[in-house]
Amino acid sequence: MNPAIALPEASPSRRRRGRLQLILILAVVIGPMLLASAMYQWRFWVPETRSYHGELLGNGQTRADLGVSGAEEVRWQLLVTTPGACDADCQQLVFLARQIHIGLNRDVARAGHALASAQPLAADYDAQLRREYPQLGRYALEPQAYGKTAGQVEGAQLWIVDPHGNLVLRYDSSSKGKAILNDLRYLLKISQIG
Repeated sequence: MNPAIALPEASPSRRRRGRLQLILILAVVIGPMLLASAMYQWRFWVPETRSYHGELLGNGQTRADLGVSGAEEVRWQLLVTTPGACDADCQQLVFLARQIHIGLNRDVARAGHALASAQPLAADYDAQLRREYPQLGRYALEPQAYGKTAGQVEGAQLWIVDPHGNLVLRYDSSSKGKAILNDLRYLLKISQIG
């Protein structure tokens, strides 16, 4: 028979130290979760900076909502839209979209560029596009749907559209090509689609 081994009774100071260690472990585990929840709920310590240059569109709008008909791409797209005639700003954005597309280098096959216009193009510009921009997709644009989606925006716009047809970013005619290229490269880098 084994005699029962009597364990020494813990002293009160040892008990306090054990409780303190338990409280510290719980604080380390649960504290960050509580802090993150509070930051989300009351919006404090949230960074104000952003890493993109265009206007982020995260409301689920698609190319079809924009009024672009016949555009069923399965890759990323630089889409230039104009609710009126393709003026100098529109032509600059079409040129910029092609240059950005070329600037993608090894990812060039993952993206395309297109023009959606509500009005027919001028004959000389149409001939120039056919001759100099053979890969440019061309689509019709429904002005009423475009007005609902684009809002009060005037003039030509450049949109980055994902392979599912979702509108991701929007740029106006004053946007810099380098900034748009950097945004598109970043999207292609983190994207698991297209």
